Amino acid sequence: MTPLKIAGLRKSYGSAQVLNGLDLEVEAHGIHGLVGLNGSGKTTTMECVLGMQRYDSGTVEVLGLAPSRLYRAGGDVVAIFDTPGLHPALTVRQSLEHARLLCKQPQRSCAEVERLLGISSYRDYRIRHLSLGNKRRASIAHALLGDPRLIILDEPFNGLDAEGVNDVLELISRLNRERGTAFLLSSHQLPYLEQVCSHMAILHAGRIAVSDRIGRLFSRDHARILVTCDQPEAATRLIGESGLGRVESRDHNQLLCELLQGDAAAINTLLVSAGLAVSELQEQRDSLMSLFYRITADRTALAGAA
Repeated sequence: MTPLKIAGLRKSYGSAQVLNGLDLEVEAHGIHGLVGLNGSGKTTTMECVLGMQRYDSGTVEVLGLAPSRLYRAGGDVVAIFDTPGLHPALTVRQSLEHARLLCKQPQRSCAEVERLLGISSYRDYRIRHLSLGNKRRASIAHALLGDPRLIILDEPFNGLDAEGVNDVLELISRLNRERGTAFLLSSHQLPYLEQVCSHMAILHAGRIAVSDRIGRLFSRDHARILVTCDQPEAATRLIGESGLGRVESRDHNQLLCELLQGDAAAINTLLVSAGLAVSELQEQRDSLMSLFYRITADRTALAGAA
């Protein structure tokens, strides 16, 4: 069963349209990232999925259930939001023991999840005395008492130091690999998402602008080649006339060329045959950060299509 399907989701607050026909599918055993500018509707999307917000139109299915019937999921769905919602007067162990009593089929002991999250030494600390990072660790520990099929995490890296981030990334990877747990992660920390996610969706102007496997996402665009040669003006003309590529920018003896056909070797052969001295050809791979900036650079690009 597909963990999460969203189709045509629309949500407005008064006259402000936040979600404008959003489509998103989280595959079984996948780790899906959801990114967008501030105010793009990421948290609203999650709240609609979990039945915390009513939406205007569209359909949402979580493990085959409508959001209003998620109580029947029996712990198969776990969500942790940016601000941990733990009782401040309880200790870490008391909080976990209470959560374990409510868990339909607990799979782990309190001590085990404390070890998994590195908070064993804080078991007797009251929640209000924990740092933000350790509150987040304690929240994630609650999620792992059972064996959820889908975990939704809103800003899972907030408040964590470098070691804590690495621990959470490793934990997500391990649960996905060993238990087949599907994840939906919403975060502004794009480099961390790029490390762990199998899929990525970029939310812009109320819709999913792109959504795909990480590898395919970066291969959608033509490859870019950084060319260093002795005659950049002549190289620009030759590349354009050949139809092999399009020069996007030029700086001193370097050209950034978008390939339209062929490959870097074809560019090299073209220039060398014309008597130009090519000293370097370097493929420029997109990062999630650069892809995100290009898609969200024009904030009105998708709004006009609404």
